[in-house]
Amino acid sequence: MKFLLIIAAAFLAPAHAESTADRWNLSEIYPSLAAWNADADKIDAQLNALTSSKGHLGESAARFKQCLDLQADLTKRYFRLKAYSSEQVAEDTGNAASLELDQRADLLGNKVVEASAFVDPEILHIGKDHIAQFLHEEPLLSIYRFPLEKTLRMAAHTLNDEGEALIAKFGLMDDAGVSAYTLLANADIPWPKVKLSTGEEITLDASAYTKYRQLPNREDRKKVMDAFFGTFKTYERTIGVNLYSQLKQNSVYAKVRNYQDSITRSLDRNNVPVEVLDTLIAQTNANLATLYRYFRLRARMLGVAQLHYYDIYPPLVHSDLKLPYDVGRKLVLEAVAPLGKDYVDALTYGLNHRWMDTYPRPHKLSGAHMDSYAYDVHPYVLMNYNDDYESVSTVAHEWGHAMHSYFADKAQPFVTSNYPIFIAEIASTFNEELLLQRVLNTAKTDDERLYFLGFALENMRATFFRQAMFAEFERTIHARVDKGEPLTGEALTNVYCDILKRYHGDGEGVVDIDNAYCTEWAYIPHFYNSFYVYQYATSIAASALFAKRVLAHEPGALTRYLDLLKAGDSGYPYDLVKKAGVDLATPAPYQALSARMNSIMDEIEAILARNKK
Repeated sequence: MKFLLIIAAAFLAPAHAESTADRWNLSEIYPSLAAWNADADKIDAQLNALTSSKGHLGESAARFKQCLDLQADLTKRYFRLKAYSSEQVAEDTGNAASLELDQRADLLGNKVVEASAFVDPEILHIGKDHIAQFLHEEPLLSIYRFPLEKTLRMAAHTLNDEGEALIAKFGLMDDAGVSAYTLLANADIPWPKVKLSTGEEITLDASAYTKYRQLPNREDRKKVMDAFFGTFKTYERTIGVNLYSQLKQNSVYAKVRNYQDSITRSLDRNNVPVEVLDTLIAQTNANLATLYRYFRLRARMLGVAQLHYYDIYPPLVHSDLKLPYDVGRKLVLEAVAPLGKDYVDALTYGLNHRWMDTYPRPHKLSGAHMDSYAYDVHPYVLMNYNDDYESVSTVAHEWGHAMHSYFADKAQPFVTSNYPIFIAEIASTFNEELLLQRVLNTAKTDDERLYFLGFALENMRATFFRQAMFAEFERTIHARVDKGEPLTGEALTNVYCDILKRYHGDGEGVVDIDNAYCTEWAYIPHFYNSFYVYQYATSIAASALFAKRVLAHEPGALTRYLDLLKAGDSGYPYDLVKKAGVDLATPAPYQALSARMNSIMDEIEAILARNKK
């Protein structure tokens, strides 16, 4: 059973005038609520049919194929239902009918998981040799070859029918930690009011924090950070208990499924070697000099003698550059030209045929994401376009995901189409690098060039070094819980503080980290999705190498990259990336990312030196 995952990025944007052409067309998924209900009724019928297959999978190749086809079809139907309901909510988060529909979809999804719980144990009972005979007898079973291989590989970690059914029932509680955190952080915490130097008084919730931490006035930034993390300090104990409970749950699942620890279980879902995460952390620490160089350059460009943590978010170069959507759209299409005609044509078609909801409006979901779960339709992109370069970069990013899904769906049957996050962020960050090259090639002034370079540099810091820092924190706290150690909120703060200060060179005088900001861990919701964020860091490292080779016209580089997009979930993600030319268990991609950051800083410093003369 594959799980829904909407790939997202977050940013704020004000309202904007729009036309029908700027709205996505969800009627291509279902023309009406009646059509959605009809498909939901089909799922109920299919669930009964699937349940009747229990105990019969090994009778013959034909019966085996019938059950797998049924499971695949009802899963595909559920994904389509969920895509429609969740994007109805995204259009208008205040629409009660849409919320109810989405809850109905969630309940259906849990029924699908419960009804399918017998399949993997029964496949394991049939055994590798008998499955191989079925594959030989029935050629149409070939589309299931890799999914079956994944199931058989998990034999040592799969329980009997009763055990798997019990775990499936507990699935209803898997999101308890993140649900509690989401309600606390978004609804229940009484956020403080802060009066800025302009006289404006703001309510400092999480959205306001991401906006006002970038203010040009340094004292305002300090007020914002002091108040925001001071609030999290108040709830340090509560959030600590909440996260600790999630960590213990992961540890229990690891033990129940016969894994040595939580990280091995988490990474083994996609057969990713633990060496990948260990190499990422080791190489990030080995290249902290690059990060320190960036922070010193930031201090210089901001004109401050000592950089503080509240100085890391304002842009290096201020820009009033306006990029209306028509301009941004053109830039993105020109940027991806190196990926070939088929890629450009597919992206152009999607942009012209309402695959994207472009502008912000009241009650629309904030941020940006791509949803690819309507397999028989096409991907959908949610944007909140704001006429700036960040918006253009986000368009490139999300359409990188969308084109990845488009080509995977076109090349793969449903059962091997849904690629994991380990690969997903490669396609998005690759497009961001192509966009950077496009705007740098046509920048009219040094100020424009500095702005684009600074934007790219900060993106690399946030996507590579910051996510690797989060990964090291996760690695540390999961290991402690796996050993049976207690972890209070205060203990989590102390662990995070040590890592935060090391990554920012606090001891070397690079960035001064106030202890009050060490409750930042309590602000990060990703920690409730174990060992997820490291994939942002590995992906941007891989995409930097892929982009370098494609742009250099290295023989075979483009074909290997496009084949990776088309591969979907037809192989283990680490192996697919390695086959495309990047081994993420070696230092090379991380060293290449560091080298890329240094080359950007070389260019920035050259421009600064030239303008100083």
